[in-house]
Amino acid sequence: MEDQSIARRTRGLDRAFDILEFLRTRRQPLRPNEIAQEIGAPRSSVYDLVNLLLAHGMLDYQGGDGRVFLGRKLYFLGMAYADRFDLMRECEGLLVRLAEVTRETAQMCLMEGNKYTVAMMREGVRPFRISSAIGELVPLPWTASGRLLVSHLSDADILSLIPPEDFILPDGRRLDPGIFLAQVRQAAADGYFTFNSEVENFTHCFSAPVYRADATCIATLCLVTPRDDGLKNRERYLVSLVGAAEELSEKMGYATARRA
Repeated sequence: MEDQSIARRTRGLDRAFDILEFLRTRRQPLRPNEIAQEIGAPRSSVYDLVNLLLAHGMLDYQGGDGRVFLGRKLYFLGMAYADRFDLMRECEGLLVRLAEVTRETAQMCLMEGNKYTVAMMREGVRPFRISSAIGELVPLPWTASGRLLVSHLSDADILSLIPPEDFILPDGRRLDPGIFLAQVRQAAADGYFTFNSEVENFTHCFSAPVYRADATCIATLCLVTPRDDGLKNRERYLVSLVGAAEELSEKMGYATARRA
């Protein structure tokens, strides 16, 4: 009986996390019955968990008609996490510096599961600004950072990680996985990757790896620029970006580990 009780609580926790993650990815308030239908869970258990999450401030009512969305308590939890997470804390000043030096939008990006996401961003000072939605999940092959974030994995592990449908680009073309793997290895050797964005027209993306002590790429620093300006200033932007990524990697212990 005790084992069954523990199993029920575990399933409840898993389903509560599913609700929070689903709302994060949908990025809009929804009714509990809509959530239940989308995540394939019993309506009664979703209603119970939504009420529990509302009581603890993890969800708030938004938009009327019983719609709920992520609650303010999660914001405070996120702020506490950022205060203690060295990568986030150290990155903020570097993004400010990159945006000021290049006048372009600077980002810190991470791998979330098998997707890419922008975790932090500093917009450039130019009149025409390019920005992205923080926390939005994007297929790895669509991004410059995707070539670097998986570079510590074997080819087989990369193909196992990335769903086949993620190689279908926004315009409907299919990126050959073999080409992607070759780009991953070349990006790791070069220490950066640049290309014309597959997601945003008229933009050019720059990405440089941030390594931790065990040589795993845990994040990237990026610049998102108008295409013409990015190509014109490519070398200057790369010097600033790669230098900032190396500085952050050193703070994460990578340079110390290499010298040991």
